[in-house]
Amino acid sequence: MGTRPAYACALVVAAALAGACSPGPEAQPEPGGSSSAQATTSVGPAGPSTSAPATVGPLALVTHPSRPAIDISSAVAADLLAGRVDDWSDLGAAPGPLRLVAASGVTVSGADLVTAAEDVVAAVGRDGAALGAVPASAVGPGVRVLRVNRTHPLRRPATYPLTTADDAPPPVTTATVVGDVMLARRVGSSMAASGDFAAALRPTAARLAGADLTVGNLESTLSRLGRPQQGGDSFGADPRVRRGLQLAGFDVLSLANNHTGDYGLASLVETVRRVRETGIVPVGAGADLAEAREPAVVVRNGVRFGVVAFDAIGETPAARAARPGAFRLRMQPRTGPLVPGDLERVLDTVRTLRPTVDVVMVLPHWGTQYTTRTVADQRRVGRALVEAGADLVVGGHPHWVQGVELHRGAPIAYSLGNYVFDMDFSRETQEGAFLELVFWGSELKAAEFVPVRIGADFAPRVASGPGGQAILNRIWGASGRPLTGTHRRRS
Repeated sequence: MGTRPAYACALVVAAALAGACSPGPEAQPEPGGSSSAQATTSVGPAGPSTSAPATVGPLALVTHPSRPAIDISSAVAADLLAGRVDDWSDLGAAPGPLRLVAASGVTVSGADLVTAAEDVVAAVGRDGAALGAVPASAVGPGVRVLRVNRTHPLRRPATYPLTTADDAPPPVTTATVVGDVMLARRVGSSMAASGDFAAALRPTAARLAGADLTVGNLESTLSRLGRPQQGGDSFGADPRVRRGLQLAGFDVLSLANNHTGDYGLASLVETVRRVRETGIVPVGAGADLAEAREPAVVVRNGVRFGVVAFDAIGETPAARAARPGAFRLRMQPRTGPLVPGDLERVLDTVRTLRPTVDVVMVLPHWGTQYTTRTVADQRRVGRALVEAGADLVVGGHPHWVQGVELHRGAPIAYSLGNYVFDMDFSRETQEGAFLELVFWGSELKAAEFVPVRIGADFAPRVASGPGGQAILNRIWGASGRPLTGTHRRRS
């Protein structure tokens, strides 16, 4: 694990709205756009030197996280960098004065210069009217990047049209995390009636499968060996739903939730086996505590990702030394007050994993249902997980989206809401988001929320326009302002 750059930032999780990107995780540039834009809008280091820089990287344009996604042409980018843009409407956004801020090593006309690129990022986080121009190496999950010619500077740095003197970008790895996936009850009946056991995941399958790593929470068993433990809220899915999980490219599935035990412990063990048999790594539940506690480790592009999952809700029995169950942390609001010994066991799992992998992701099943408000224990535990070594915490269970926080540079997304579910009794339970992540080497560079709406067929689809923005606004409304933090160094 190499040393990561430090930067101060306001939290972002950049919202990818349909219309700003293609149905896949990365939009293609307009035909012929890259080569001509490279010559038109490339920028170099400030100062009198005429020698070419040894290496170049993308020049990223960054905005405050609450702004909707922006995609501009290379011609507009050239006007912006030449100081000819002073209103957001020139970028296709809502009208308002625009203030350009640039790092002192970047040549941009008419910008307020700030010495360090990380200070530009911090300035943009404090001022919604500011737009920053910085080397992409300074960007982290605390800002939103603009696309230029439909090209994302962090996902496709080699073809992004704006460049500046910088280190050459390392290999790029993408990951996607989705919320609660429930494939039983009416969802399962609908798929069985259609004869398509992948139907609920099919509309977004290509986008999910396009990521190098895809992770979710499977909130249903794949076996019904025992009697239902929660009446009509017992979720036992037909094992054939694995076709959809495979189609969507899931690599890791958390089973640390309050429904993995819905048909008894034998079914829990069988569900773990069937997930693994599919080629997907299960995490958070198992035949005993050792298996339930064992992190999932997946290697992509030479980067080792470790995933820890735990359940704080109940119903599914807690795993013991010789008893199947879920990895349990007792805490508010359902199984608490917070039990220090449980928390220490989870934190110790993270600390033990940290030196063996490059990226640590934690998936808690926690919180109160049907609200955007977090409870105190969520915030306490989420921050403790980061302090123990987690790079990212992504929660589930509330069935609504909840807010996000940046703690020591690491995003904590308290709930992504439902991804596949049959809760059609409210708008909020039919809306959620998934999180698209971009890593350069082992460094998290972007964490972008993509809003979804669940249809009458129980399948999620990307939500565009005002409807999609409304979902993202609920996330931001629950997050509070300002959202600031400082990225930590780790050797």
